[in-house]
Amino acid sequence: MNSVYESLDLNRLPKHVAIIMDGNGRWAKKRFLPRFEGHRNAVKSVRTIVEVSAELHLTALTLYAFSTENWKRPQKEVSILMELFSEYLHKELSTLRKNNVKFQILGDPTALPEFIDGPLEKTIKETANNTGLILNLAMNYGGRTEILRAVNTLIQEATLNSELQVTEELFSEKLYTHSIPDPDLIIRTSGELRISNFLLWQAAYSEFYFTDTLWPDFSKEEYYRALYEFQQRERRMGNTEEE
Repeated sequence: MNSVYESLDLNRLPKHVAIIMDGNGRWAKKRFLPRFEGHRNAVKSVRTIVEVSAELHLTALTLYAFSTENWKRPQKEVSILMELFSEYLHKELSTLRKNNVKFQILGDPTALPEFIDGPLEKTIKETANNTGLILNLAMNYGGRTEILRAVNTLIQEATLNSELQVTEELFSEKLYTHSIPDPDLIIRTSGELRISNFLLWQAAYSEFYFTDTLWPDFSKEEYYRALYEFQQRERRMGNTEEE
């Protein structure tokens, strides 16, 4: 059976793919395992998708790892997630370097545990000059919080400049994603059909791909299918078919 990769038009790939990684807990439950095993196995899918995105020369990949609402989860689960994040930073730095990936955080890292500060700063610093894929890990991220942050920044600037005109371009410059294009494709795993407070402003013209596959099972082939499906759609961006 031929890979979906062979059907891809490598000249029409999305520049920016964003993924809501969902289904880790259900993956573990199906196997009668504790939830943290689902989160641990999720790291394998992260590695695979990052490497494929780098190989395809995408501009950016954004992974929704931990939302501002996830702090409401049981403390034990939150602690495990933070430990896994720290472990990821330690173990994957060499992979990021090898694949010329620039690592960034989307969200407010100041609320993260102190033991993450060191490896996080090291990973950001040591990949800062990489010129390939930009990997954004959304940690302590919420779309509404991001928008409010941008609004408050503009209010402060307006007090210093009464003639300030707020445009879409200026507003976008105040978002965490100011240095990258808006996502062309947003993927959500596990069968849920909602955006969950993710990239609310940036997703205005994104294409969506929903799959029942649980994130720890999200493979290279599934990723290729999502990219192929994206290429079958006509993106009008508010225009009509007629010129």
